[in-house]
Amino acid sequence: MLYKDAVKPAFAATAEGPSTIDPAEIARFSRLAEEWWKPDGAFKLVHAFNAARVEYLCGRLPALVGRDPAASEPLAGLEIIDVGCGAGIVTEPLSRLGAATLGIDAAERNVLVAADHARKQGASVAYRHALAEDLLSEGARADIVLTLEVVEHVADLARFVGHVADLVRPGGLLVIGTLNRTPVSFVKAIIGAEYILGWLPRGTHDWRRFVKPAELQALLAPRRFVAIETVAVELNPLTMRWSIGGRPSTNYLQIFRRMP
Repeated sequence: MLYKDAVKPAFAATAEGPSTIDPAEIARFSRLAEEWWKPDGAFKLVHAFNAARVEYLCGRLPALVGRDPAASEPLAGLEIIDVGCGAGIVTEPLSRLGAATLGIDAAERNVLVAADHARKQGASVAYRHALAEDLLSEGARADIVLTLEVVEHVADLARFVGHVADLVRPGGLLVIGTLNRTPVSFVKAIIGAEYILGWLPRGTHDWRRFVKPAELQALLAPRRFVAIETVAVELNPLTMRWSIGGRPSTNYLQIFRRMP
């Protein structure tokens, strides 16, 4: 199911109403698509951040579905969907855990860059230019669904989260990565990262769209999702190294399980 029509163009509006995408956000990230895999490009800070995040997910996801993280392909036989995959910097390494893995993105250029990189690396991962609602209309479901650094960019948070949640099979996991809407995150992620240090292009984020963990829980509880862990992704300013743990004042990962 997940590999059908990879890199297939899709969407505008759906039967449920207008698309959840924000055209301005898609245009901005489309222009930056080529930068994602460049260690010294516009997203060079993201590479170190992503390494910590991927290492954590590669250990925790198998454990949370009752698999041995030390196995060569601990997620073999399962399916993963990465919604808003960008150029595949999370999708591609997770595909090496053995699950049938699909990355989808609203920016076609991102999908093309992701697919080209995967082909060059020999990674077994599929990509599509599509939205979550497109997959839902086709009956697609997965054991693990991720949407990382996406919810703070969508036009309609509640509808988007609902679409992503509906892709998760009962008993499956939903992983959301985003930024907490706190005074600390405004200083770190907006003033510091974008305007003072230039780690991210200016305008990458709008602090008003950052999402508190409790807000995600409130949106997902009616769909029988239970938050099983919330962890910060933090930068140590002395060592300049990213780590997982601590209070989620800025970046965080929240993992939910869909109850049967």
